[in-house]
Amino acid sequence: MVRFLFNRIVSGLMLLFVLSIVTFAIIQAPPGDYSDYIRSQAINQGGASFEQADAQAQAYRKAHGMDAPMPVQYVNWITGIIFHGDFGQSLYYNKPVSDVVAERLPRTLALALTCHILASILGIGFGIVAATRQYSWIDTALSGVAFLGMTVPRFLMALIIVYVLVFHFDVSEVGSFFSPQYGGAPWSWGKFTNLLQHIWPVIAIATFGGLAYNMRVMRGNLLDTLNMQYVETARAKGLSERKVIMRHAVPNALHPLVMYQGVVLPYMLTGEIEVAIIFALPTVGPAIVGSMQVGDVYVTATFMLLLSAMLLIGNIIADLLLVALDPRVRQTGRAQA
Repeated sequence: MVRFLFNRIVSGLMLLFVLSIVTFAIIQAPPGDYSDYIRSQAINQGGASFEQADAQAQAYRKAHGMDAPMPVQYVNWITGIIFHGDFGQSLYYNKPVSDVVAERLPRTLALALTCHILASILGIGFGIVAATRQYSWIDTALSGVAFLGMTVPRFLMALIIVYVLVFHFDVSEVGSFFSPQYGGAPWSWGKFTNLLQHIWPVIAIATFGGLAYNMRVMRGNLLDTLNMQYVETARAKGLSERKVIMRHAVPNALHPLVMYQGVVLPYMLTGEIEVAIIFALPTVGPAIVGSMQVGDVYVTATFMLLLSAMLLIGNIIADLLLVALDPRVRQTGRAQA
């Protein structure tokens, strides 16, 4: 197990290094950089002529190393991360990228984990109910819900909810976590309920998509497992149907869902990001979009690198969970060792 974990971590770090190169190159591929934003701001808000604004932009590029070749910029960025833990300076926010990450990533992870837990519990539960009542009206209704969750785009659901909240319920506090009176207030039950009133659309939409996938996979796996020989043997021994399902069928039907956990966190993150962009919540999504619009390279590259790391960490955790759940995997690992 230790050797397996070590090999996975080493291979994950190598893959992360390659992804950092590809990501940085893709971000730098479009023409222009943050100096273009400086030029446009100088013209539109400062009233400068094009020549004056361009001189300011070129001076800014040189002062911040943006005139260096892309490989040099990448080496400076990645070596700063490896040797100093420095993700660079955000040009737009005018502070270290690590501060931007520390401000927005915990909120995003908290929302994504909440959605993941709800989607897993509800999806697995609904999948068990649908499989044990195959072809009933309950199965049909739950399958319809799953179909909608897997096919309707999350950004479309977010737009519909925003429209309903703003134009039918006159909700004006869209785009923040708290109402003004709770913004700087200490934590209390009132502040927590106010938070839920602002973020419930994000949780509901991201959970809906994950729930649909979990339910479909669990239903199909459980239907296959219920036809296995060992399940029939358990029934023949006189066990109740509930014990046969929960003790013998469900644990084995969970294996593919455990492997799915390797990609579910990035999936939930992307779901949260899509909805947060529509609602303009101060999380990772709007930060990525905003940094890409103005050419704030290090913010975009850092967030993309962290999302890639989440995917790799999720896959490692999924492998460890599968080992803990399935004794056959442990025996195979010992045999190979």
